[in-house]
Amino acid sequence: MTTVERPATDAAAELRPVDRNLFRAVLLRQATSVTVVTVVARATDPACLGGIGAPIRAGFTATSFTSVSEEPPLVSFCLDVASSSWPVLARAEHVAIHLLAAAQREAATVFATGGIDRFAAYPDWTPGPFGVPLLTGVLARLLCRVVHRVPAGDQTLVIAEPLALSDGGDGRPLVRHQGRYATAVPA
Repeated sequence: MTTVERPATDAAAELRPVDRNLFRAVLLRQATSVTVVTVVARATDPACLGGIGAPIRAGFTATSFTSVSEEPPLVSFCLDVASSSWPVLARAEHVAIHLLAAAQREAATVFATGGIDRFAAYPDWTPGPFGVPLLTGVLARLLCRVVHRVPAGDQTLVIAEPLALSDGGDGRPLVRHQGRYATAVPA
C-alpha cells in the first residue's frame, strides 16, 4: 500500500476572502496567450449631418481568448465596456482574432495603448473580408462572426463563430505572465 504525502499547510496556501488586490494578484499568476482582436463597423453619423457611414476600425490586445466549443466551433474573448474599442465592437458583425508570435510584442503594446490611432502606429495589416483589418506575421488568425455578447461585470464576453482560419506555421507564442509579455518555452 502506498501512502500519499500531503504538503504541509502554510499561511500562503490558506484561503482568504476576496478583495480586489488579492484577486488581481492571483490572476497575474496565470500565463495566457496574447491576441489582438480587430473589428470594423459602420459609422452611425446620419448623411444629413455630413456622415457617410464610412467604416470605423478598432483593435485591442486581449489575453482572455479561449475556445468554447468544437461542435459547433465557437471561441470567446472579453472586452471592458469602458474601452475605446467597445462602441465599435458593440455594433460589429465580424472580428478577426490574431494569435501573436513571440516576436510581436510591438503589436501587443500598440494595440494595448489608448489614445492613439493603433492602425497608423502598427502598419503591418491589410483589409480583409468584411473590411476587418488582418495583421500579418501572426501564428494564427480566425475570422469570426459575432454570435453573442454577454454582459459580465465590467466586461462583455463575446462569443464568436470562426468562418475562416489561417495557420501561420510553427513558432513560439507571445504570452503574458505576472503583468509582462514573455515567450513560451517549448517543453
